[in-house]
Amino acid sequence: MEPYNPMAHIFLPILLFSSIISTNIHACNQIEHNSLLSFTLTLSSSPLNWTSSVNCCQWNGITCNQDGWVTHLLLPSEELKGGIFPSTSSLGNLTHLTHLNLSHNSLYGSLQTEFFSFLKHLEILDLSYNLLSGELPLYLPSSSIKKLDLSSNQFHGAIPSSFFQQTRNFISFNVSNNILSGPFPSSICLKHSSRLTRVLDFSSNKFNGSISRGLGECSELRIFRASHNNLSGFLPEDIYNATKLEELALALNSLIGAVSDRIVNLTNLAILDLYYNQLSGVLPLNFGKLSKLKQLNLDFNHLEGALPPSLMNCTNLIEIHLASNNLEGDISTLNFSKLSELSKIDLMTNEFTGILPISLYSCRSLKAIRLIENYIEGQIQVEILSLKTLSLLSLSGLTNFTGAMKILMRCKSLRTLILSYSFKGEEMPADSGMVDFDGFQNLRYLTLYHCELTGQMPLWLSKLKNLEILSLKGNRITGPIPSYLGTLPKLFCISLADNLISGEFPKELCGLPRLVHEPTAAQVVDDYLELPIFTAAAQNPIFYPRRLSNFAPTIDLSLNHINGRIPSEIGKMRLLHNLDLSINNFSGNIPNEISNLKNLENLSLSMNHLSGQIPSSLASLSFLKSFNVSYNDLEGPIPTGTQLQTLNASEFKGNSKLCGSPLPNECLNKSINVDNKNHLVLDNKHQIPWFYIFFALGFIVGFWGVCGSLIIKKTWRYTYFQFVDNLQDRLYVMMTVHMRRRLRG
Repeated sequence: MEPYNPMAHIFLPILLFSSIISTNIHACNQIEHNSLLSFTLTLSSSPLNWTSSVNCCQWNGITCNQDGWVTHLLLPSEELKGGIFPSTSSLGNLTHLTHLNLSHNSLYGSLQTEFFSFLKHLEILDLSYNLLSGELPLYLPSSSIKKLDLSSNQFHGAIPSSFFQQTRNFISFNVSNNILSGPFPSSICLKHSSRLTRVLDFSSNKFNGSISRGLGECSELRIFRASHNNLSGFLPEDIYNATKLEELALALNSLIGAVSDRIVNLTNLAILDLYYNQLSGVLPLNFGKLSKLKQLNLDFNHLEGALPPSLMNCTNLIEIHLASNNLEGDISTLNFSKLSELSKIDLMTNEFTGILPISLYSCRSLKAIRLIENYIEGQIQVEILSLKTLSLLSLSGLTNFTGAMKILMRCKSLRTLILSYSFKGEEMPADSGMVDFDGFQNLRYLTLYHCELTGQMPLWLSKLKNLEILSLKGNRITGPIPSYLGTLPKLFCISLADNLISGEFPKELCGLPRLVHEPTAAQVVDDYLELPIFTAAAQNPIFYPRRLSNFAPTIDLSLNHINGRIPSEIGKMRLLHNLDLSINNFSGNIPNEISNLKNLENLSLSMNHLSGQIPSSLASLSFLKSFNVSYNDLEGPIPTGTQLQTLNASEFKGNSKLCGSPLPNECLNKSINVDNKNHLVLDNKHQIPWFYIFFALGFIVGFWGVCGSLIIKKTWRYTYFQFVDNLQDRLYVMMTVHMRRRLRG
């Protein structure tokens, strides 16, 4: 017999009581149960399986409190589709709801004030990434709301000035990526509004005008974003009172004025993003007081003067972007060695002078260096090999091409190499042994732009098996295009424009694997560029994709001396988007096989010696945006019924025998003559040959009329032959007398 255990009698009732309580503590309220089911009925597509259990507190995305009231409805990325508003009668019954997240779905409708009036306990509302539209309500009735995210929808109109009146606990407000317009709502922290706001994101809308005072009252503000709007005027001075700011982003606007010296008040600032504005003046000398600064982006402004030396005291800097300004000064005087965390530096298109700073090689975390289009000179030093993670290098003003290549080929992480306006007049070494077997093993993007390099295309290029984009534009390269280019397995974009290249278009180039077959997933992996590639034009720069796989497949051989026919094999490159063979010496017809290039968008064959007609099959190129065949010897009508008629007439001029729209000279007369000729040929095939019949009849009648009479009438026959004999005798006598007279004379 087991001994008596008094503790068992104590804990057994407790366990039984707790189990009874647990079965009822989250019992779903019947009204809210029905309201949730009613909500699913408003959706045209609902993958929610909420009918499997009676207790709604056990449904996916539902959380209840101890009294069984629904407090959390979290259904992000559930592929919900349909109208959510007005459905206030259903969700509005969830009166204890504190968290509502329906983001990343396909819900539509407008946001109504009544919706908030029922949800008086709502603290967090996330409706981002849906299809919601309409104007924002006049105000938010709930004073409990702390976070409101309406980003990436289609809301429009102005934000009412009364919108924030009752938001005394507001912490975060995000309406980015909508179509909101009107004046910027700077009064969010004024009057009766919350001063606890930490995050404000108004980016990617259409707000206009200047930013008025008021943001300085947001004493707790950490993040302020209003990039990509139509804002103008000066930065409000009171913004520098928000001393807890960690991110200030106002890029892609039209702000003017200088960066104020008061910016050093923002000692917590980690991100300063003001690129693509119209800011001017010099950078504050005491910039180095921003000791927590990690990202500085002032690209595409009108800043001038030298970089403040104190900038080198911002030892937490990870990225420096100051491209396309008017900055100047001797860059070699700056000591970058303190910036141990520096990952990217972009000073492209300024007026910096001096020698390429050796101190940059002390920044061992560097992944991208772009100092191109300045007045910086020097040579590549072997110390660059200490940058083990260097992926992008863009420089100009260099000398010693051979030495540079021999060093850079040992940079194992180098993927993008852009060297322009360098090595003036130097010869490109053709020795295949210059690049080792594993040299440039990861290089994908190679540009030697306007370097005026001489010689022929080197054989060592054939070893760059990972090369995807090659540009040798603006050099003095001679000789033919090497056939080995057609064997590079990943190459899909080639520019050899503006050189002295001769010979014919190599047929092997038409077999480039990346232009013939779609790339595999393994070929396009990890192709992200560390810095955006763009043209140097300050007013309207062209930005290229950040991924190499998104570059348009291109062959540009313009402005050379290439001759011969355009090979028919060109039709194999079915993935080609741009083909430019202009200003060469190509002859013969435009090959009909070009119509196989179904992805072709731009085709330029101007200023050659092409003849014949424009193939009518080009009408099948539905993506063709530009087509230039000016100044050739083409003839006949321009193919009709296609987008070719929408092009400018200048793209066809210089072909005197070419006719039809969009040229002013019509093809009517010529087409009629051709038609008449064709009809004549067709009619002749079916006409009775009367000429030959009459000729035969005339011959028969004439022959037998004479010869038949001689055969039948004997007296006529004797008379005829006697006449012939007498005529022969007379001719003989006349000729004999004539000859004797001449001999006497």
